[in-house]
Amino acid sequence: MRHRHREVHRTHRTGWLRAAVLGANDGIVSTASLLLGVASASASHGAILLAGLAGLVAGAMSMAAGEYVSVHSQADTEMADLQREHEEILADAEAEQRELTAIYVRRGLDGKLASQVAQQLMAHDALGAHARDELGISEMGNARPLQAAFASAGSFAAGAVLPLAVAAVSPVQHVVVAVTAGALLFLAVLGMMAGRAGGANLLRSTLRVMFWGSLAMAATWAAGALFVAVA
Repeated sequence: MRHRHREVHRTHRTGWLRAAVLGANDGIVSTASLLLGVASASASHGAILLAGLAGLVAGAMSMAAGEYVSVHSQADTEMADLQREHEEILADAEAEQRELTAIYVRRGLDGKLASQVAQQLMAHDALGAHARDELGISEMGNARPLQAAFASAGSFAAGAVLPLAVAAVSPVQHVVVAVTAGALLFLAVLGMMAGRAGGANLLRSTLRVMFWGSLAMAATWAAGALFVAVA
């Protein structure tokens, strides 16, 4: 009985996974930190929730805009490089084939085989071969601004809702403890999910997310407490 060899790779997830994890982490940490900062300044329950809601909306829109602009800049750079490479191929295809041959030689092929590979790839898809092997641009790693923007905004909002919901159902005198505990729990789950999706070590991924989240929340709580002390 023949068994099919099946390989599982995760690199195709890097684009959306990075944006989603960044958005969710930022949503949890920034909203929880904002809630803690306002709560530590002895604000009312309504003021705490209003600040959290404002942070959710502003953060989601900021993440979407920032991610779109950032990834679109990458896409513009890729397109400019591809256009220049296309013009070079049209101007001197033989020189570009020699350039491709040299790349394959450096990767370990002997000269004759490298020349044959370069010739066949140039005949099949010259621009694709140069994009992949000279410029490092592949279909899997292409910049997708809209996808990144929606993933960041959606994941930020999803993350921000969690500590906000905890604050909404907690008595005002227990908001700090409840939001802190809830945020750490949510960050732990996020770290495990991200580690599993990306094939990383679950413990390291979880501890990394929780450490930086704890640091951010502690700093914001301290800022609110200091405001009360000097007011």
